[in-house]
Amino acid sequence: MKWPWGRVEEKTGASMVALSQLPGASWGRVDTAALTRDGYTGNAVVYRCIRMVAEAAASIPLVASEQVVQDLLDEPAPEQTGRLLLEQIYTDLQISGNAWAEAVTIAEGVRPRGIFNLPVSAVRVMQDGRGYVTGYAVRVARGERLISRDADGWSRVLHLKFYNPGDASYGFSPIAAARKALDLHNGSAEWAKALLDNAARPSGALIYGKNGAQLTDEQFDRLKAELGREHSGSGNAGRPLLLEGGLEWKPMSLSPAEMDFQDARNAAAREIALTFGVPPMLLGIPGDNTYSNYKEANTAFWRHTVLPLVLKTSESLAVWLSGRFDDARLVPDLDQVPAFMSERDALWKRIGDADFLSTDEKRQLLGLN
Repeated sequence: MKWPWGRVEEKTGASMVALSQLPGASWGRVDTAALTRDGYTGNAVVYRCIRMVAEAAASIPLVASEQVVQDLLDEPAPEQTGRLLLEQIYTDLQISGNAWAEAVTIAEGVRPRGIFNLPVSAVRVMQDGRGYVTGYAVRVARGERLISRDADGWSRVLHLKFYNPGDASYGFSPIAAARKALDLHNGSAEWAKALLDNAARPSGALIYGKNGAQLTDEQFDRLKAELGREHSGSGNAGRPLLLEGGLEWKPMSLSPAEMDFQDARNAAAREIALTFGVPPMLLGIPGDNTYSNYKEANTAFWRHTVLPLVLKTSESLAVWLSGRFDDARLVPDLDQVPAFMSERDALWKRIGDADFLSTDEKRQLLGLN
């Protein structure tokens, strides 16, 4: 019987009141605050995926063609390393799909002396009537701080984002794509905890009386109110019923063991991991694995997830800084990545064994010129 309960149809035999614990599904919001609360700070799988991607990507150094640019990236702010700045940027991208970096200058038209990461929750994109970005508003203790473009059109704020087909001004969060899997993972954990707290019992029906006996209106209303107040919702999951006056409990659903919440949680965890591009094998999630061994999975993670993110960020930084520096080219130093060593060794051997190439040609193919 669906909620709200109504009077049961009168028939000969025993009367039955059904208790249903299957309301309509409720999915969480996809704004930055909700995704941060339910995902990054409220779910171990999401937290670990974001940390793995951000720390791995930040470990790849960015080599600048101009020394002044390299110095800026190595120490973008007092008592802060460039690796920490990149880790903050990568983390913001994974959580909200957006990341903002602000260049510190003493006047318009001069080179930046520092770069700071702006909190995602404090930045708002400003647009004109045609939808073009004119600047950024940063929330401060009292009001907002407006950052507009310089006279020559250069913006002191770099906006990195993941493509969002529904909004050209803001990026799309990977957690938003995995929102249902995230809710399922969190919800199953909350439900399992509630069952443990309340000595788990499956749903069922209350049977009253024999030979056509019926509850009075007052008894029915009181029973319905007590069931709704004391035995509905995940917070009351498994709470035992106190039966009196000829009431009998008849289970009508599968037990938690039969429903196997753990398999559902593992399936949700795999979906979350795949959304971030992290092979489930690297997280220790049981189940089917695409890769034959850990090394293969780790290499795929670096090649298909970390490297594209680093290339996207380095190219965006180079284009942004080129507005104030003569040569702002940035190249990720992949020689520092242990996961690529086997591929690099194979490349060196293959080129070294090529007798038809000259020394200069070999150096050029290896990127040493």
